Amino acid sequence: MATLVGVDDPRDPRLVDYTDLTDVSLRRVREPAEGLFLAEGEKVVRRALDSGYAPRSLLMARKWWDGLRDVVEPHDCPVYLADDVLLEQVTGYRVHRGALASMQRRPLPLLDDVLATARRVVVLEDLVDHTNVGAVFRNAAALGMDAVLVSPECADPLYRRSVKVSMGSVLAVPWTRADPWPGTLHRLAELGFSTYALSPDPAGADLRTLEIPDRVAVVLGTEGEGLSSAALAACTDRVRIPMAAGVDSLNVAAASAVTFFALGQA
Repeated sequence: MATLVGVDDPRDPRLVDYTDLTDVSLRRVREPAEGLFLAEGEKVVRRALDSGYAPRSLLMARKWWDGLRDVVEPHDCPVYLADDVLLEQVTGYRVHRGALASMQRRPLPLLDDVLATARRVVVLEDLVDHTNVGAVFRNAAALGMDAVLVSPECADPLYRRSVKVSMGSVLAVPWTRADPWPGTLHRLAELGFSTYALSPDPAGADLRTLEIPDRVAVVLGTEGEGLSSAALAACTDRVRIPMAAGVDSLNVAAASAVTFFALGQA
């Protein structure tokens, strides 16, 4: 059973999982190394628990406890209760959504296990913006994609901002690291996937006219620069979203939504 613990000292060592949350460079190293990630807000905390992630602890204002009691109480973990001032002192920002949970990471699944039953796969190369990563996962969940692969240099899908923007979709959509890179693209081809490099290249096939195969992986590149030459060379086809005059491309999150919708109609 969960244990309620009142805290009144922002330097309490029991709260170490929640410190320096605004220091992105520190947290992106700390969290994977320490085997944790942060879920923020009632909906995301619920989704994390419903997805089978084990809580290390929770930190929240007392008024949020009743809303989460039903899903948290069965777990053997401390629930630290504090006022809003202390929450801000510990985390470094105003916790508008009231509740934070430090969750235990799980080992990433093997690539072939993730792909075993998948037909529509998303591959992300080196996206560095956590907001974009979270948005792509949310789009993938909403538009029927089966799995997401992220390159070794891609931002962490379990970073707090990614989880929050995705509304917890990163906890529900199967994903793993595409390592080695870009060798994973060759593995996809071996498993019968057509790999579509999404690119503004005018020589690419118009997304609207494609005959979509049974198994397809769409490959999205980093913000601004797009896909690397190595990734482009490893893909079986280049695909473009037709643009009106004067616009060369969409933000990667918007482009993903358009593409996922098109693939879902096939």
